[in-house]
Amino acid sequence: MGAQNNIFDPVPAERLALLSHDELLEFSRLQQKVNEQLFLDNKRLRSLSHELGQKALFVEDRYIVLKNKFFGKSSEKEGSEKKEDPSPRPKKRKIQLLSERYSELPRIERDVEFQDLPDCRCCGVKLKDSGMTEDSEFITIIPKQYIVVIQKRHKYRCEKCHGDIQTAPNPPRIKAGSSYSDEMMMDVAMSKYCDLIPIGRYARIAERSGATDLPPQSLIETTHHVAEFVRPAYELLKEEVLSERVLHADETPHRMLEGDDTSHWYLWGFSSAKSSFFEAHDTRSGDVASGYLKNSKCEFLVSDVFSGYGRAVREANEVRIELGLPKIYNAYCNAHARRKFKEAKERFSEEAQFFIDSYKEIYHLESTIIDKPPDVALEIRHQMTRYFDQMKTRAIELIPAFSTKSSLGKAMGYFLGNFKELTVFIKNEAVPIDNNPQERLLRNPVIGRKTWYGTHSRRGAETMAILFSLIESCKLNRVNPRQYLKQLVTDLHEGKKPYTPRTLSVH
Repeated sequence: MGAQNNIFDPVPAERLALLSHDELLEFSRLQQKVNEQLFLDNKRLRSLSHELGQKALFVEDRYIVLKNKFFGKSSEKEGSEKKEDPSPRPKKRKIQLLSERYSELPRIERDVEFQDLPDCRCCGVKLKDSGMTEDSEFITIIPKQYIVVIQKRHKYRCEKCHGDIQTAPNPPRIKAGSSYSDEMMMDVAMSKYCDLIPIGRYARIAERSGATDLPPQSLIETTHHVAEFVRPAYELLKEEVLSERVLHADETPHRMLEGDDTSHWYLWGFSSAKSSFFEAHDTRSGDVASGYLKNSKCEFLVSDVFSGYGRAVREANEVRIELGLPKIYNAYCNAHARRKFKEAKERFSEEAQFFIDSYKEIYHLESTIIDKPPDVALEIRHQMTRYFDQMKTRAIELIPAFSTKSSLGKAMGYFLGNFKELTVFIKNEAVPIDNNPQERLLRNPVIGRKTWYGTHSRRGAETMAILFSLIESCKLNRVNPRQYLKQLVTDLHEGKKPYTPRTLSVH
């Protein structure tokens, strides 16, 4: 049996000669139909090949981004970045004595003497104290002690008529009748929200110091008492932030382990240069931000490009116009835009490098305006305009050639789509170039969330917001959070008005 002919093989002329006129017409019609089908199939295959190529590109691109996110360097600085004009190496600093370096620590002078006076190694006579000393310094520690206090309140009676007995009043405490002192409660609260130590671990540490079987649940309860006691200072923080012209905003997921129908909560952060304020909500809706902004004195909201903030500004402005308040403008974070180009660099090195280098020059200029007068700062920032315009022109030229799903396409689309908000800071010296200050304030809450997984009640979420607000505000003002809390509690017991870390730092 002969080999079967392939449909794509040409038909020999001798076979065509055997066909009649009608058969030739039918053959020609069928041949044309086959050619049309082959053309359509070929076109469909080319389209499918292109689509698969784009998907493969997207998957590879996404893989690189995720790999760098989880296994790459956390710093956004370029590895090859070097200062062109390195400043001369600073002179070696004089070595400070420990008593000078840690001047706030208490000091103890210890005299080291011979128990029995030695004999002179020359003549054998007993030596006498010359009054001279050879001094050295070192740091020591007094281990934490847990002490049971037996409090005895004395009773006083009338020795004349014997008709009255009075008991000395209880000293004021955060929680009257509690098994824990104010000092213990504050230590637990600071250990968790300042040092990020889970309460269970705190109990185990206490056990090694002799306080066995401290119940973690009752220790958690003490943090609620502390937060409620210092709430007036927390409310003042909110007023401080609301009074600022420039606000930072950001939010991060928070897990509600139990105690509420919604497990996915969010910790919202609003801050200024000297004040930080957090609130916990069971939603990521822009209603949270708009409610916060409506009665504020804010004129610029610095944030990432989250649609909730754009909506919040629009809704707040509708109310503010009626109240005669100035409008709020969105100022978006350039660190986010730069980060997207850095993510695209590994896959699109040559194209992304131009944008990265441009941002490098912009941030270099930004670093030179520290402590400069406003007019000088604006003049320096005006020099950034040409870099932004060059990036805009290059992005418009390149973006048609790249898939919108690729990392470079996304980076250029992000930059072009938010160009106006990304450059707001150039004409306003009070507006920062990015939202990194707020992101740094969220770092400890995020680490804490990973450490103790979440909160068990609405009350726990509120406690978290109050204590993180005060602690992070202390850091902004270079105030020791433990000392601030101790002084605040003492002053509140004495009937004094509450105050914020910013107020304390001024005095």
